[in-house]
Amino acid sequence: MTASTSGPAPSPSSSSSASASASPEEFTLVIGATGTTGSRVAARLAAAGRRVRAAGRRATPVAGALPVRFDWDDPASFGAALDAVDRVYLVPPIGSPDPAAVMLPFLERARAAGVTRAVLLSSSAIPSGGPAVGQVHQALPGLFPHWAVLRPSWFMQNFTGGHAHARTVRADGTIRTAAGSGRVGFVDADDIAAVAVHALTAAQAPNTDLVVTGPQALSYDEVAAVLSQVTGRTVTHQRLSYEQMRRRLAAEMPDGFAAMLAGMDRSIAEGAEDRTTDTVQRLTGRPPGSFRAFAERELAASQML
Repeated sequence: MTASTSGPAPSPSSSSSASASASPEEFTLVIGATGTTGSRVAARLAAAGRRVRAAGRRATPVAGALPVRFDWDDPASFGAALDAVDRVYLVPPIGSPDPAAVMLPFLERARAAGVTRAVLLSSSAIPSGGPAVGQVHQALPGLFPHWAVLRPSWFMQNFTGGHAHARTVRADGTIRTAAGSGRVGFVDADDIAAVAVHALTAAQAPNTDLVVTGPQALSYDEVAAVLSQVTGRTVTHQRLSYEQMRRRLAAEMPDGFAAMLAGMDRSIAEGAEDRTTDTVQRLTGRPPGSFRAFAERELAASQML
């Protein structure tokens, strides 16, 4: 199944021209600026000459950006983060089953402080008005005149670093899901960041949601085969039931969030994520990277073993 978002393709110069015309006093606030997408968004914006406030709980220095402390659970941190900011990249609080409870008050304050454009990181599995960040998605068009909601498919980076799949692959060569033979349009975080920067800087904001995928929908069995070929070690996919997956996740996170994630796996098994879109190509002018290219770049045998 193939899906695509609507709207005209931007001119190649739209992003750069918008950056060049921005007032030097204006900052782009990147929340989660040391995270998987936030770090890439901050780096791309800085490289394009944008002034960036890199927000995080520890105000960690980020090359080319001004670090600022920010904590979704501490409204006292909002003021400094929003100083001289006219647009914001929003990464919801990790693991929260009700991010709207803390995000909507912040967004109201951001609007009052002069923010006019917001780009929200959501998920392909969560529509406007859906659970968790879907409530923020639904509210965004009424808060800002310029906006976009990024709805990426599952990250390729889930197989690197400290992510659960990466840990189990390193530990015993196994990927465990309740997704069965369902396919997912895995997407590289570099491509998500490229779309985010376009949405933040183009002369015309998308003012829609954007489903972001890689070029091919793969099952976890197919992912395991690619990892085996690239790393030289056997990787297999262990199929769990919904309840087995929920219990496994609940050992590491709140029950409600575990149930939501296990439910997403069940939806994959039913075909909900078996799709690709033209979003990356249409908005950035280049095709999205493949899972094999990602694995060859990021998952050398020495890193996996």
